[in-house]
Amino acid sequence: MVMKSAVEDDDAGWGMGIPEKMKSNANWVNITHEFKGACKELNLGELLHDKLFGLFEAMSAIEMMDPKMDAGMIGNQVNRKVLNFEQAIKEGAIKVKDLSLPELIGIIDTCFCCLITWLEGHSLAQTVFTCLYVHNPDLIEEPALKAFALGILKVCDIAREKVNKAAVFEEEDFQAMTYGFKMANNVTDLRVTGMLKDVEDELQRKVKSTRSRQGEQRVPEVELEHQQFLALFNRIKFTRLLLTALITFTKKETSSAGEAQKLVAQAADLLSAIHSSIQHGIQSQNDTTKGDHPIMMGFEPLVNQRLLPPTFPRYAKIIKREDMVAYFSKLIERIKTVCDVINTTNLHGI
Repeated sequence: MVMKSAVEDDDAGWGMGIPEKMKSNANWVNITHEFKGACKELNLGELLHDKLFGLFEAMSAIEMMDPKMDAGMIGNQVNRKVLNFEQAIKEGAIKVKDLSLPELIGIIDTCFCCLITWLEGHSLAQTVFTCLYVHNPDLIEEPALKAFALGILKVCDIAREKVNKAAVFEEEDFQAMTYGFKMANNVTDLRVTGMLKDVEDELQRKVKSTRSRQGEQRVPEVELEHQQFLALFNRIKFTRLLLTALITFTKKETSSAGEAQKLVAQAADLLSAIHSSIQHGIQSQNDTTKGDHPIMMGFEPLVNQRLLPPTFPRYAKIIKREDMVAYFSKLIERIKTVCDVINTTNLHGI
């Protein structure tokens, strides 16, 4: 139904239906019949538009509510119910405490993959924020997962701030929009690194307590638990080192570059251990409704679909865990190169 309002103290307005707040100051008239009659006068290919609507607007226009053209309609094509973080907790579809070691390792690895996919040019809504845990880390009761979620948010926030400040990127290279999500701004950087360090120390104690002793007969279950504790320890430590290195870049002292270089060098030493322990984490299943987006506990690829602008659907292909380590290795080398720039005396030395 198409309605035309005659507003007492304003120009005539158009609306779909009758908003409650406008009933008091508008006289609504049903013009649906006249509207449809006017539409019939348009020939095939004709378009009614204002004078500002040109070729560029025509090429950029989409048909809203068409799944092939409107990204927000993809969620209506799946049979399963798409839950946000709070709903998933309420329905028991997600755990916020007492997570097993394989679950923690798998979630962290998938988060790393989402982080890298974002750095490669996709949106935060389709990558990092498909992880429900980073939507509201305050609800997480598992210390390791809570510290990691806050750490990832801080890494994203610092990276976004630095890239925005440099202003040397195109829209297809990097997307800085946060879609209204909180980037853990209520927690200081020092507090987050402290939380990661506390978890790291606790995991280190567990690694030592499950370590094999000389002449001791090892039970396979105990050895597996030791390897899983070690895998989780390496990932938490890597997150802390990466975050601390990025934080040092916010300092104005030139000595911070050397400090950052040492931190990323320590992080690089952990990559081989992380790569060799990927199999200890729970593995994701492919989303059969949309390509091969990872589906596992704590991740929902369609949770932010309605936050995307009404544009042509752009599918974010999350990189594989095996490629994640190689990317981090290249990233660390680039950070080292950045740290060396301050020692360069001429252009040809770069």
